[in-house]
Amino acid sequence: MIRNAIRCGTTTVALLTIACSGRSDTIASSATVGYDVVISNGRIIDGTGSAWYWGDLAIKNGRVARIAPRGVLAKAAATRRIDAKGLVVSPGFIDIQAQSYDNFMIGDGKALSMVTQGITTAILGEGDTPAPVNEHTLALVTDTSMKRLAPQFTGAHGFGQWLDFMVARGVSQNVGSFVGSGTVRAYAKGGAMTPYTSVERDTMRAMVQRVMQDGAFGVASALMYPPDNYNTTDDLIEVAQAMAPFGGVYITHMRNEGDHLLASIDEAIRIGHDGGVPTEIYHLKAAGMKSWPTMPLAIAKIDSARAAGQDVQADMYLYVAGGNSFASCIAPKYSADGKLQANLKDSAMRARIKADLHRDIEGFENSCREAPQNVMVVGFTKPELKQYDGKRLSEIAVMMKKDWADVIIDLNLAEPDKLSEMLFRMTEANVKLQIAQPWMKFGTDAGANDPATAKGLVHPRTYGNFTRLLGKYVREEHVIPLEDAVRKASSAVATRLSLHDRGVLKEGMRADVIVFDPNTIADKATFEQPHQLSVGMQYVLVNGVEVLRDGVHTGAKPGQVVRGPGWSGWNIPR
Repeated sequence: MIRNAIRCGTTTVALLTIACSGRSDTIASSATVGYDVVISNGRIIDGTGSAWYWGDLAIKNGRVARIAPRGVLAKAAATRRIDAKGLVVSPGFIDIQAQSYDNFMIGDGKALSMVTQGITTAILGEGDTPAPVNEHTLALVTDTSMKRLAPQFTGAHGFGQWLDFMVARGVSQNVGSFVGSGTVRAYAKGGAMTPYTSVERDTMRAMVQRVMQDGAFGVASALMYPPDNYNTTDDLIEVAQAMAPFGGVYITHMRNEGDHLLASIDEAIRIGHDGGVPTEIYHLKAAGMKSWPTMPLAIAKIDSARAAGQDVQADMYLYVAGGNSFASCIAPKYSADGKLQANLKDSAMRARIKADLHRDIEGFENSCREAPQNVMVVGFTKPELKQYDGKRLSEIAVMMKKDWADVIIDLNLAEPDKLSEMLFRMTEANVKLQIAQPWMKFGTDAGANDPATAKGLVHPRTYGNFTRLLGKYVREEHVIPLEDAVRKASSAVATRLSLHDRGVLKEGMRADVIVFDPNTIADKATFEQPHQLSVGMQYVLVNGVEVLRDGVHTGAKPGQVVRGPGWSGWNIPR
């Protein structure tokens, strides 16, 4: 694979040599030099945060070959020309929290709901990853398709093999990943809640070092879910220390985003500090009415850490409702060793689980207990249960004539590992406050989908997170300027991940380029009718190849693997 960073002075590719020299005026100045694509007459927003300007952009061999003032490339020879009059030309967006495992591993790889938002690179990894695989992780896999594929990723460098596998199938986006800290734990000791033994710690450290050499961007935790939330703070510091020499980032779905939000931020900051790595907080939010006033304090805490010299940043999605597994309201201890279903079926255990659903548990945030009327349940597959799809937990309880805690237990028994929930727990004022922070970035926290084949309800962020940013929060509500929105969606993520050849429109960079109408760009998906593609995204090019043309997917799958700074290239035995 080609290294992410362009090493000036070492490449033999003439284009890159010229680009690194800074002599942009010499690049393809003659109209006789043929380009693959020329995009002309556009308002160029380069991703750095600089003001837009009128310009032409040329692409050759998957890279930006030239950027020139408007009209300069009017007569340049090109295989394909795109007139961007009235449109914005910008770097493609990088989704720092993608969940498109199914689409990339067993689906069509087209990522339609994502490329129509302008997302050209998907970064996976929250909590758990399909690789690397050993007997411990394989025992915890419940999905039959994933269980069938898993043995391919059992080698010493199974993580890298997994990344290569997805792209070899054909994908329309570039793909990279963190390694899930739940997977790190499961690889070393399975699904047990018990502390690491000394041997298991050695296994954990060795595994982290190997995946970093395979190109992981770091370690990603999801501390609300088992087995990840069995990790202690000290466990995660040790994980961070193992990845630190490879330039890894600790990125986290924190233990608590409600009553203990500030304490959870403290933990994330400590892990980064003591582990010697940058800290990134997934989908920063203050969840639950009682927690809404704490968001300014959370921002101040992050700013304070940064002022003291620690690299702490965050990302977010742009909705007042989150989403996760419907089983997440059940205390994690009942999922230990993969025994959740067995515990739900046991009458004595069921009684204990129901009692726990109705009370506070130290160190566990039960988001269903706070307000069952704010919990929308989705994802039903059984015909007899479809009537409940999109209904609130409180409504379902009335329809089933049961206590809401019994509903949680019964539905998780009826649809094991299938159901999700939408949690309406945030406030619009905090969403806008967060968007404005200079260290904020964006992630969908969703998997790719296609309205033509979609089944059941999903979170609307699947189809509209980034276009909602450009339409609602930039054009309509003026929360931040368009240039800053593009920066936060592109180069800010590329910088965070050490992707030094993407995220900015500059000569010599990878040609991940999008062209959109700033006057019409908008999300259409709603919670009630989510399967609606965004509008206004006209062209999307990934590595110089058109994936979206006139708003329609071309079927092209030019995506590549993107890897972190610890990647050892072909020096790794495979």
